[in-house]
Amino acid sequence: MPRNPIVLVHGYSDDGAAFKVWERILEQRGYDVAMIHACSYQSLTNEVTIKDIAEGFDRALQMRAGLDADQPFDAIVHSTGMLVIRAWLTAYAGRRDRLKHLIGLAPATFGSPLAHKGRSWLGALFKGNRHLGPDFLEAGDRVLDALELGSRFTWDLAHLDLLGDETFYGPTRRTPYVFIFCGNQSYGGLRQLFDEPGSDGTVRWASCPLNTRKIILDLTLDPAREGSEKRISIADWKNTDIPLIPIEGKNHGTILSEPGDDLADLVDSALQVSSAPTFTQWIDDATKKTQRARAKIDEWQQFVVRVVDERGDPVPDYNLQLFKRGSGTGADNSIQQFDLDVHTYKGDSSLRCFHVRLADLDYKKLPNLWVRVIASSGSQLVGYLGFGSEKPADAPALAREAKWDGTLDISSLPSDTGIKFFYPFTTTLIELRLNREPLPLTGKNEICWF
Repeated sequence: MPRNPIVLVHGYSDDGAAFKVWERILEQRGYDVAMIHACSYQSLTNEVTIKDIAEGFDRALQMRAGLDADQPFDAIVHSTGMLVIRAWLTAYAGRRDRLKHLIGLAPATFGSPLAHKGRSWLGALFKGNRHLGPDFLEAGDRVLDALELGSRFTWDLAHLDLLGDETFYGPTRRTPYVFIFCGNQSYGGLRQLFDEPGSDGTVRWASCPLNTRKIILDLTLDPAREGSEKRISIADWKNTDIPLIPIEGKNHGTILSEPGDDLADLVDSALQVSSAPTFTQWIDDATKKTQRARAKIDEWQQFVVRVVDERGDPVPDYNLQLFKRGSGTGADNSIQQFDLDVHTYKGDSSLRCFHVRLADLDYKKLPNLWVRVIASSGSQLVGYLGFGSEKPADAPALAREAKWDGTLDISSLPSDTGIKFFYPFTTTLIELRLNREPLPLTGKNEICWF
């Protein structure tokens, strides 16, 4: 089978030279060095966005000698390179046919827990642009904003290529075959001070794969009229599942600089996949070969939550809890492990990212599962509310505090979807919808009257 040219796309604050080891590996496995193209891009300039980089990438493809216009190619990306290539793919439909294989090495599919730290002065000092001039000590604010956990960029991007109306990553030749790898270790030495559990030191294991799902909890619907089952829905999923393949002994840096023969062999064989059956067979073989590496990491899941009102506007002040309802006494038992690690996106606090170690939840034995949301407008003139309130809609407390809390039983997601709320090594998007109404709810309101 003829081999495609290979394009290499680096991560944040790096350049094309980071792929020197991989260039040698590919050459040793019979790839023509003239067909291997390592690109470099600006990531440390504050005005540049990932969308800008994606369009710059497209222009560079057009100008690159040895890569003809519209010529098919394969891509190997590291870290932020995954967001660059996904942003490039979603701009025009024809690009999906051009990209044949996509290899993600520790991809920042849903960002990184280090991104918001990089925006600090310390981050600029150690990772920023050190060249004197107008951009001195810039850290690439707009790129880091997109990389922040729960960012609006990754939320919107997922709705384009993972949850949109078209298939971007399928098991056939019409879309690229995608393969995701990540090391099963974190950093050592001084850098381990920045490590967090469930990651390779920079990206989370749960956030790497492309087999995400979206759950919509709509508390604006009256179950007495629409039926309670309509308040919980699952967004359509048109892509194939692309699982995480963990690599023994590697972290975010060494998966690029010291990949080893096992990973090199897996990547080489992935680049030979040419049909749905060979893709399925590759997944089965790779899963078996990396069983030992997977056994050494805990099961984690990431949730990205966005709360909006009936007009789609963000609800910035809310608290989300999971709990199980006791039998007999009716007491509610909060699942406190769910919200132990929560990051609120700086640019829009309606977006929150929850990181959960599933073993702490004992999730397979939960008798039931409920969600509670407490929302406040911060004003006595307007308030948020939904059907399922623990307080009557016209309660004096609501009018006085403009604070509402409600619950929803999510024990049984729509049965025809086969989707589970807890599923390891995935990112689950949750959109929760509330009503925003003038207060008080009965009698004369204080916003508009005759």
